[in-house]
Amino acid sequence: MSDLDLNLLVALDALLTEKSVSAAARRLGLSTSATSRTLARLRAATGDPLLVPAGRALVATPHAEAIAGRVRELTDAVRTILAPPPPLDVRDLRRDFTIRANEAFVLLHAARLSAAVAKAAPGVLLRFAPKPEKEIRSLREAAVDLDIGVISGDGGELRGQALFRDGFVGIARIGHPILAAPPSAADFVAWGHVVASRRGLFSGPVDAPLAALGLTRRVMVVVPGFPAVAAVTAASDLLGLVPRSFCRAGAIGATAMFELPVATPEIVVSQTWHPRMDADPGHRWLRGLIFEAFHG
Repeated sequence: MSDLDLNLLVALDALLTEKSVSAAARRLGLSTSATSRTLARLRAATGDPLLVPAGRALVATPHAEAIAGRVRELTDAVRTILAPPPPLDVRDLRRDFTIRANEAFVLLHAARLSAAVAKAAPGVLLRFAPKPEKEIRSLREAAVDLDIGVISGDGGELRGQALFRDGFVGIARIGHPILAAPPSAADFVAWGHVVASRRGLFSGPVDAPLAALGLTRRVMVVVPGFPAVAAVTAASDLLGLVPRSFCRAGAIGATAMFELPVATPEIVVSQTWHPRMDADPGHRWLRGLIFEAFHG
C-alpha cells in the first residue's frame, strides 16, 4: 500500500472481532454505511473478501482468520505507541544521568544531590562530567542530560531554570596584608592575581569596573577552576576571585574572603537542558529534584 492508513488497521481489528458491520460500527463510533465503505477499502487493499455472508451473519475467510491474531497484536502495539507514557515510579527507575558542571559546583553540591537521588530512586546513577566549554551539541545529542552553570549567549534553543544567585568576592591567604582593612581599588590592583578561566583568558568580571576607574590588575596565573584559585592563593601572595557560595561551603582552604572594592555582575546559576527532553518523565523528575534542592 503506497498510501498507508492506520485507521484501516483499527477498523479491520473491529470487523474481524465483531464479524458484524453494525457491531463494528458501534465499536468504532462510525455509521454503518461508513464502516461498510471501510470494509470495501480493506477488501480492495488485501485482495480478499475478508468477511462473507453466511445466513444472517458474516464469517471470516481463511485469509482473515490467518491474519486476525497479527492484526490484534499490531493494533495493540499502535495503541501502546500512541498512548502517553505510564506514570513514573522513581523507586523502579533504572537510569544513568549525566550532569555537566564545573569543578566548584561538583565540589560543593555533588554529595548532597547524589544523596537525595539515592534516597528517592536507588536505581538512578549520577555521572558528573567536566565542563571544558559551553557547547550545546552534547545536550542536543543527549550525551549530556543537564548542564549546570551560567547560561551562555548561544543557548537560545535550550530550556533553563534558575537554581540560585551568587556573586564574586576576593580571597587571599590567611595573614595577607590586604586583609587588614577593606581594600580600595588601588590596593586591590597593587597585588598580583590568579584567574579562573576554562578558556585560558587573562581577564574576569572585575576587570571592566576596574578599567572604568582607569585601573588594571596584573594577572600572573590562569587556572581552570575555582578550587585551583583557592590552592594558588593559599600558597602565595596572589589574590583571587571566587563565588561567595564557594566560601560559605568552606572550600577555600587556608584563605580568607574579602569584599571587592568594585561591583561585579550577579551570577545566575541555572540548570539547562534541550527541549527534546522536556516531556521525558525521568528527566522531569531529576530536574524537579535538583530545583527543590536549592529552593525547598
